[in-house]
Amino acid sequence: MMDRSSTTPAAAREAFRGGLVEPTSGWSRGYAQANVLAIPREHAFDFLLFAQRNPKPCPILGILEPGETSGPLLAGGDIRTDVPKYTVYRDGEKVDEPTDITGHWRDDLVTFLIGCSFTFEAALQDGGIGIAHIEQGVNVPMYRTNRQCAPAGTMSGPMVVSMRPVPASQVADAVRITSRYPAVHGAPVHVGNPHELGISDLARPDFGDAVTIPDGHIPVFWACGVTPQAAVMQSRPPLAIGHAPGHMLITDARDSDYLVP
Repeated sequence: MMDRSSTTPAAAREAFRGGLVEPTSGWSRGYAQANVLAIPREHAFDFLLFAQRNPKPCPILGILEPGETSGPLLAGGDIRTDVPKYTVYRDGEKVDEPTDITGHWRDDLVTFLIGCSFTFEAALQDGGIGIAHIEQGVNVPMYRTNRQCAPAGTMSGPMVVSMRPVPASQVADAVRITSRYPAVHGAPVHVGNPHELGISDLARPDFGDAVTIPDGHIPVFWACGVTPQAAVMQSRPPLAIGHAPGHMLITDARDSDYLVP
């Protein structure tokens, strides 16, 4: 049986290319994971500016030029096949969730690789903080919020957050640990009452799965790389392709590459 935590990024991508579909939290411990958004070149500058104006939810790790399918973050890989599952949007509407986007691919697509909070989960675990969605065997819960991102050109939309329950006594530790990873969302954007973010029910996430919040734990919210897809839904470009939420690209970069003192 495959030990997901010790699987190399190349082997993980090969498994997904071969048809394995599951969320990637807990995979390839020690390596960074990335959100994916491929968008036509005519809209790429607007998205780049959107990301620059909203670095917390949209920290860019790399960009593949129009039509490129591989790069330094996935050496020998193929962005069209090496993510477990994708989402395809046309005019802002989700039209497909394939495991291979070769049939949707166009040579004018620019692919943005965006930091993912799965990258710092190993550091949280090393700090003695459990990760509820890993322990409960589900996808991380993600929610649209009432916080609007700074618009750019044709791109606008709300911030999306991921939530992890943290023991009250360890919230300060979680903030300290994750603040050292600004390239993968960094410190939380909110701690505590979800209603302040416009989230009415933690049991009904907009993406991913709900988790059980143990007694004595507080919901902690991090900016999430599904924010670009929320912007796609609102801004309605003619075509956009992203990862399915929670189903990330596992990169060849090490977690430590994004750790700051």
